Amino acid sequence: MFTHITNLAHTRSITQAFGFFLFYTILLIGLTTFLGHVNGVVSLVDTASISTLVGAGWTMILSSMVLSGKKLTNDMMSVIIAVVGIYLAYTVNVMLGMVVVSYLTTLGK
Repeated sequence: MFTHITNLAHTRSITQAFGFFLFYTILLIGLTTFLGHVNGVVSLVDTASISTLVGAGWTMILSSMVLSGKKLTNDMMSVIIAVVGIYLAYTVNVMLGMVVVSYLTTLGK
């Protein structure tokens, strides 16, 4: 399930995509918690808004790395799926955006 977890160009099965989802979501939660704590100490902006922005940015960076690693940047449908995932991460929930990124890892080259 956790084989090739850092190889973003690897084509994954459903169980491997679930492992990818778990690993990178837990990493995102740790990053968001750390940045929220630092933000709370410095008192820049509200913690809820920073977690949404960090989650959407994480989804955008991860989906672009998957698309470029698999050389799918010329495939318009894959790019549209990535944009929909970023939109869902920003408007609905970051977990839904991560599901879309996990789906992108199952696509072939």
